[in-house]
Amino acid sequence: MIYPSIDSLLQKIESKYLLVNVASKRAKEMDETGYYQMKESEYKSVKNMGRALEEINKGLIKIKEK
Repeated sequence: MIYPSIDSLLQKIESKYLLVNVASKRAKEMDETGYYQMKESEYKSVKNMGRALEEINKGLIKIKEK
């Protein structure tokens, strides 16, 4: 089973396209800065894209609506 599930992620961010955009930007930010919002041992994913999705699922990333 994939973690986090798409259903739980879509409860946080309603659009699949916005979800992918936000997660990819956060993953690139992790690559560039090495900054993680949780301890590395708390992540289930090894790759930064999965870690970005985990942060979204835990509510650590918020989207500002215009």
